[in-house]
Amino acid sequence: MRIAVIGAGSLGSYYGGILTRAGEDVTFVARGATLATLRAKGLTVTLGGESASFTVPVRATDEADALGIMDCVLFCVKAYDTADAAVQIPPLIGPETVVIPVQNGIDSAERIAAITGAANVVGGVALINATVVSPGVVSVSGGARTTLIFGELADGQSARTDRLETVFQAAGVAAQADPGIRTALWSKFLMICAFGGVSALTRLPYGVIVADAATRMLIQRAAGEVIACARAQQVALPEDCIERWFELFADNPAFASAYSSQYHDLVAGRRLEVPYLNGALVRLGRNSVSPHPSTSRSPPRSRHMRRASRSRPISPESVGHPRTTPSDRRHRARPGSRHRFDARG
Repeated sequence: MRIAVIGAGSLGSYYGGILTRAGEDVTFVARGATLATLRAKGLTVTLGGESASFTVPVRATDEADALGIMDCVLFCVKAYDTADAAVQIPPLIGPETVVIPVQNGIDSAERIAAITGAANVVGGVALINATVVSPGVVSVSGGARTTLIFGELADGQSARTDRLETVFQAAGVAAQADPGIRTALWSKFLMICAFGGVSALTRLPYGVIVADAATRMLIQRAAGEVIACARAQQVALPEDCIERWFELFADNPAFASAYSSQYHDLVAGRRLEVPYLNGALVRLGRNSVSPHPSTSRSPPRSRHMRRASRSRPISPESVGHPRTTPSDRRHRARPGSRHRFDARG
């Protein structure tokens, strides 16, 4: 299968690396230092420790329009780069091409479809804890039993998603074609906005925020706001949706010690996806249900939150970082800033 991976960050590198190792015809569309490293040294993926790591030579380019028609496009860029990166997709699309957004956010497929047309775009959800160690090197510390879910946005099974499921599973990716992808998308969005947002706000790992009474209450409030928004969009999340996420972060050691991607971007001073995550939830709430106070404001802080704002070491045992938040209109985080982490966007 001919596969283009647009964006060689943590997720694109993981899925593309596994598919390349299995012999699929994969090309990475990258830029800068990542492109140079992929061409010179290949891609390194570490799975649960150095003993499980592998390095594979890969094809990489910054000229997507020279690749020709693809069977599948994995679109793995940050949400704020969607509009700029999606213009690379149309030359890759043929009648049978499937575009899978592997991004944070609830409207990635629609934003891509506005540029490419809707016929080739499906919904996609990644459920894995991966981070970029350095250009061309990604570490994966854990994931759910199914690490990639995709499906038709109109819901239901299709031959093309079934084919992708077969190819991905044969390559070693725990993939699933889901006939109810919108439910899966909203469930992941709930996790990002509630659990991920609180992890970034407090500078704490998931295991700590699900165990602390104050942060647990904040998570539940924010999650309730996501459920209300989903209901307004005619998506009914399972009654135990919130509790499933609590159990995953409490019981899975890899996830319990992990931090949200928003946290990693925040403390590294990188541009944040907040306007497309919690900010999108606030906008949806204004338009369809009611204001979302837990999502749009910084709440009273628990003892863990106070500790996080005072101390500098960052680890599950001794966590903390100076309070840093978006400090300009482009939502870039500046280490050491004292501004609030604000989702109003």
